[in-house]
Amino acid sequence: MRKLILILALVLCCQPLLWAQQQPQFSHYGFNGMFLSPAYAGITNRPEVLSLYRYQWLGYNPSFDDGGSPQSLLLTAHTPVPFLKGGAGVQFLRDRVGNTTITSAALSYSQHLKIGAGKLGIGIQGNIGNIKQGNYRANDANDPSVPFNSSDTKYDLGAGLWYESATFYAGGGVTNLLQSQYEFADAAGTGTGTVTGERHYFLTAGYHLPLTNQLVLTPTALLKHDSETSSFDVGGRVTFDDRYWGGLNYRYQEAVGALLGIALLQDNALRVGYAIDFLTFNQAAKAPTSHEIMLSYRLPEPITRVRPPIRTPRYNFIR
Repeated sequence: MRKLILILALVLCCQPLLWAQQQPQFSHYGFNGMFLSPAYAGITNRPEVLSLYRYQWLGYNPSFDDGGSPQSLLLTAHTPVPFLKGGAGVQFLRDRVGNTTITSAALSYSQHLKIGAGKLGIGIQGNIGNIKQGNYRANDANDPSVPFNSSDTKYDLGAGLWYESATFYAGGGVTNLLQSQYEFADAAGTGTGTVTGERHYFLTAGYHLPLTNQLVLTPTALLKHDSETSSFDVGGRVTFDDRYWGGLNYRYQEAVGALLGIALLQDNALRVGYAIDFLTFNQAAKAPTSHEIMLSYRLPEPITRVRPPIRTPRYNFIR
């Protein structure tokens, strides 16, 4: 088991060699562990369904009518699996950027180990992804270097680690371990071009610091890396009475943002969150704000029912 943890840690830290499109970014990363690491599955002991919708650069008008603001929809669900001492999860992502639509679905499993006051999850993920190329405008008709309107589907793997306790969490994940090659026909129909599903790396952490009996401050951080770029988010939120929260976030060389949210129903099962980002860099080519909505529903912790032993004096002997 120690060798497996070491291998996964080395995979998370090594440098990728190829380039491809960047994964979508979410301001609610502090609530979205399943997107960052398959090891998050079931680690909180509460089954949960979460949805995130992000509308980036609201009001952005492209030069042509076949692009527009990037939009991302994420759906995740996970649950502890007590008899396996782990957890399982599923994920669906649809990301549209310009003329390209990326759709993926993933199945995750995490093995949980008791360490100190918390648990360590060791996760693996299998996913299927589809990249659909839209219509492109070529300067020269039938230019073979311009992709044709086509799509391709491939399988890939991911892995990750996650540690969770009552006061602290830290985790990371890597996607596209196999770096599958997506193939697309050219406009002339005489050949194909390829796009590599590149590895993306995530590292995140957060700490729950009680300020009073009802106020908790949670500083958070997220590091994202691929072979082309590195970026990070830092921020924090204050939670009142385990029900209301508000926070701020800074994304390196991109935006500053604010988050608001409320928990409803018994045991705060339903959580509703909203985030807005204000663009602070490269404003000329983008619209000034991005918006994000989060909905999640958490079920109570599963109860493990163990029958108490029945004691009888029949086999008690005095020696």
